[in-house]
Amino acid sequence: MRVELKVAGMLAVLLLVATVALTHGPRVSAAGDGKVAGTVKLEGTPPHMKGIDMSKDPYCAKYHANSPAQLELVVVGKDGGLQNVVLYLSQGLPAAAASQKPSTTPVFDQKGCMYTPHVLAMDVGQEYKVTTSDQTAHNIHPEPNPMTGNIPWNRSQPPGAPPIVQSWKAEEVAIPVKCNIHPWMHGYHVVVKGPYAVTDNNGSYTIENVPPGSYTVTAWQETYGTQTQKVTVAAGQSATANFTYKAK
Repeated sequence: MRVELKVAGMLAVLLLVATVALTHGPRVSAAGDGKVAGTVKLEGTPPHMKGIDMSKDPYCAKYHANSPAQLELVVVGKDGGLQNVVLYLSQGLPAAAASQKPSTTPVFDQKGCMYTPHVLAMDVGQEYKVTTSDQTAHNIHPEPNPMTGNIPWNRSQPPGAPPIVQSWKAEEVAIPVKCNIHPWMHGYHVVVKGPYAVTDNNGSYTIENVPPGSYTVTAWQETYGTQTQKVTVAAGQSATANFTYKAK
């Protein structure tokens, strides 16, 4: 009888451990998951991005002495590829998949008195880090829409300071971020639920870990706004969704 009780107790503990692991463990790719991939391009002549005058901070000016900085509202690469576009599944994602968060920690760095990356995407509740690679003080000030439930914050980060770790409690596309010390510093945090991707310098992207199903894929770009497209993802397969914005 005692042996049976011990065995039953051990099984109960193992079941509890397994449940906790499934509930709180990192997002993993299920065997049947597929993906959505494609490109985002700009049709037409890209708008001119103005240069940035950093002369008020000698460190920033010296950093860019041989490579003048420009605004990053529209960054276009090879063959019209549009960089810094966020792609996410705005409709169709099962609740279980939408509630999972990646095991990675996104990093929003301050380098050369610019935000790197210019656009940082993340999941609701996913921790991210704000770091600084600069030898000058910065002030990080995200300004979310108060109607979303996200709470704005404003913190200084001197050279060598440890990372600032934060998260956002609600979806929001998108949260502008500024530096009160350097008014030209400008970026965005894009907060979504479920898998997402950000285009690279060729305008390419891949949304991984997508369960089989039909979805609305939304593309967001800070100057040109949003576009949507319907896709169907088969088990273990890749669906394609290409987007084109027109220059203005």
